[in-house]
Amino acid sequence: MKQRTITAVVAALIFIPIIVSGGWFFKLFVYVIASIALLELVRMKKISRYSVASGLGLLLMWALMFPYKDLAEYGIVTENLITKSEITLLAVLVLLSYTVLVKNRFTFDDAGFLLISTIYIGMGFHYLIETRVAEQGLKYLFFALFVVWATDTGAYLFGRALGKHKLWPQISPKKTIEGSVGGIVLACVVAIIFQLVAPLSHSMLIVLLVTILVSIAGQIGDLVESAFKRHYAVKDSGKILPGHGGVLDRFDSLIFILPILHLINFIS
Repeated sequence: MKQRTITAVVAALIFIPIIVSGGWFFKLFVYVIASIALLELVRMKKISRYSVASGLGLLLMWALMFPYKDLAEYGIVTENLITKSEITLLAVLVLLSYTVLVKNRFTFDDAGFLLISTIYIGMGFHYLIETRVAEQGLKYLFFALFVVWATDTGAYLFGRALGKHKLWPQISPKKTIEGSVGGIVLACVVAIIFQLVAPLSHSMLIVLLVTILVSIAGQIGDLVESAFKRHYAVKDSGKILPGHGGVLDRFDSLIFILPILHLINFIS
């Protein structure tokens, strides 16, 4: 517990100022942690991190993360010459061709895993960037972080005190239904306080409904990461964060939450 606490405090002292600063340094930081996250998944599947396939996966992920409006802003291009869907299709064709070139040492299953992982990680971190640069983006990003932290804390405290019914024992034996509900409740309490202190441009009712939705989505994201680890028989996605595991172990909930928040903000 001491190691987890120290790591969490140090990570927060590094991560929060980078979020607040924004700009190119924030984007570069997101690219770095996204790359680490993808390589963590690649390692789980026992695909070499130094292989051509891993390199192709990284290139596709970077392309999916890149906001085309940045190119227009700097006068590099005036319109999208190629869409991200076309880039993804090209990557599919290249990876499938690669399975033939290496005589199926890199299999169709490996290609499917790498593509899904690349889209999952790439689009998740893409919306981390998009949320930050959007109007009121910093506020929305802190709202997302507070909801995630409150959900995790509430799930732990309520689960430890009241937990009797397992939520999904085949995937995460320690999680309970009571803890899951407790996480949602604490997230709602934190969201109310957040709305009173730094109000978002929505009514309290909408904020609470969104909080419930993203709290559930965050827990699903956490379960998805747990399912990966159980299927590939690893304890943590990585070792970069002592006491916490890897990048994916810390960002699995945000990857699910941020696309939802971005969509809600866009619709409103």
